[in-house]
Amino acid sequence: MKTFIQHILCAGIVCSSLAVHAQEQSYNVVTTAVPILRVSPEARAGGMGDAGISISPDANAVFWNLAKLPFAPVKGGLTATYAPWLHDAGPNDVFLASLGGFFKLGEDQAIGISMRYFNLGEVQFTDYAGQKLQTSRPREYAIDAGYTRKLGKKISLGIALRYINSSLASGLSSNGQTYKAGNAVSGDISFYYHGIKSNGSGWAAGATVTNLGTKISYSDNANAKEFLPANLGLGASYTARINEDNTITFALDANKLMVPTPPQDATQASLNDYHNKSVFGSWFSSFGDAPGGFKEELKEWQLSGGAEYWYLQMVAMRAGYFYESKDKGGRQYLSFGAGLKFNQLGFNFSYLVPTGSTMNRNPMNQTLRASIVYDFAKE
Repeated sequence: MKTFIQHILCAGIVCSSLAVHAQEQSYNVVTTAVPILRVSPEARAGGMGDAGISISPDANAVFWNLAKLPFAPVKGGLTATYAPWLHDAGPNDVFLASLGGFFKLGEDQAIGISMRYFNLGEVQFTDYAGQKLQTSRPREYAIDAGYTRKLGKKISLGIALRYINSSLASGLSSNGQTYKAGNAVSGDISFYYHGIKSNGSGWAAGATVTNLGTKISYSDNANAKEFLPANLGLGASYTARINEDNTITFALDANKLMVPTPPQDATQASLNDYHNKSVFGSWFSSFGDAPGGFKEELKEWQLSGGAEYWYLQMVAMRAGYFYESKDKGGRQYLSFGAGLKFNQLGFNFSYLVPTGSTMNRNPMNQTLRASIVYDFAKE
């Protein structure tokens, strides 16, 4: 079961971004179900190397750090993003779309909602002998709702709940099993420190623990449940107000999957042990279960860094870099972005350029991602 579902994931998601060849190097990639939950769903942070945990709050905070919302300068906002998927490889019916919004309940609290929808287009399934089985249109979506509140003048805490539906091979029968849509529930906890002074300069920081939830299954096989991409994220940023017209922000994020590292020997016994690990216990053991010890654990951290420059709070330019160890997938890319804002309406764009010796394919390589943001009235 696990192998079959991973083949489906490879066709649409995983192998497109983790094209590492075993004969060239030793690697041990930490994989999960529903990896779309770890993809940047909007273009602003997408233009900053996917560093979005601590940058200034807007409607896109519902995807990165819900706790930022009470510090937003407006009463609420809406955002929508469309991102073609594997566009440079030819498919034109594969895409990621997202919607989000928030509303402040007074000065100290806010609520937020969001939705991500991933369409893999039309997929032809085959068995292990290459015989055609049927065609399908795999898709995944996640719906979130959350609440956040200030705990002081500079700090806030947020919580969110998420429903996940992953329909990769629903109705397909293979090897005596009939596959179904996977369903799961997860939650997020987020923290934010707002140290921006009245002149517009200062530090901000955030921490998030996301996708803490049940395992997900695509069949009735109790021994074939997959882990959700539980993740620890840490971020910090510094904003400098150069003068009345010019502002620049530098941001850095670090992320670590709280998911067990797969066994390297891949025997049936080791795979059973891997699948039988409890979700709660795996969150903690994931920080010390890598076969290569502490050195390998460090490689499981991903780094995102970027900068954002604003002129007159109307025109923005962005750039960033994302780094992942070659032994853990090797995704390394530059990103560039731009933003325009006219009163309450804003537009963001980002573009990704792969780098590194492996030059692994990211699904959004050389693809223009676009977001629109609408702000309600200022407070």
